[in-house]
Amino acid sequence: MSPPQTLAGRYAAIVCDLDGVVYRGPAAVPHAIEALSNSTLPVIYATNNASRTPEDVAAHLRNLGLPCAPGDVATSSQAGAGLVADNVPPGSGVLAVGGPGVSAALVEVGLAPVGPAEAAEHDVVAVLQGYGAGVTASDLAEVAYAVQAGATWVATNTDATLPTDRGVAPGNGSLIAAVQRAVGHTPDVVAGKPSAPLYLMCADRLAVAAERVLAVGDRLDTDIEGAVAAGMDSLLVLTGVDDLAACLEAPPHRRPTWVAPDLRALNVDPDTEGDWLHALSRAVVAVHRARDAGSPASDIAALSESAESVLAAVRFR
Repeated sequence: MSPPQTLAGRYAAIVCDLDGVVYRGPAAVPHAIEALSNSTLPVIYATNNASRTPEDVAAHLRNLGLPCAPGDVATSSQAGAGLVADNVPPGSGVLAVGGPGVSAALVEVGLAPVGPAEAAEHDVVAVLQGYGAGVTASDLAEVAYAVQAGATWVATNTDATLPTDRGVAPGNGSLIAAVQRAVGHTPDVVAGKPSAPLYLMCADRLAVAAERVLAVGDRLDTDIEGAVAAGMDSLLVLTGVDDLAACLEAPPHRRPTWVAPDLRALNVDPDTEGDWLHALSRAVVAVHRARDAGSPASDIAALSESAESVLAAVRFR
């Protein structure tokens, strides 16, 4: 008799989100460190949060108890810098707005980051805008000036919010929206989730085909939508932004392959352990199919209640 296969064991690698999945601010999400430590698959931690460098993120994860090198971290700044580098000459000046991770990513690909305070003295060919806790109104004004002057505008990500240990804070999408109001259009390119480039960069780094990677996240509109765009299966964990009710109402391009209360699902065999992981995911699929078929509201409500009941039982395991 063959040994049971875990959910993670069905894939060749994992791309795992961080905020709301592994940690909230400085603190670890319950069960996350143990679950990831017990996984035997290669893991890349992919984050839309562009403010920190991979070195800083890796140090944070090590402090929480996860073995992690900078190369195990992929940021939307890195994906964005790669997109800029593909379209401008080496050494080009690029306006860097956001935390230290934005400038570091540009240097990594052979470009010259220009800070907002220096922007008026340089001809910049592109803008890479990411999140930074210290981003000011003056910084956003420089983005608007550069974009209006013809610079290519690349956003690291468009997350409207950022989960923290104190609650939900405005994310890079909120800062992007301010510039968008000024210039009258959206960024030319978005590198992070829900666009595909960040996930595809991770697959390339892992040397694994996208369809053999499991993407893990807590947000339907970024992590899960990005996985669908990249051709990856996905696991939605209910430890961050989106809850089961939001998942049950998700449109097709934001529907996860698997749903679980937390990362312990990685080390569960969906065909054993009382079949709870498969049962919960199957219950979610039943609701989605009913919505797509235009079933009566009463039928959808009954199926949704069934899914909530399965989740409630799992939470008390």
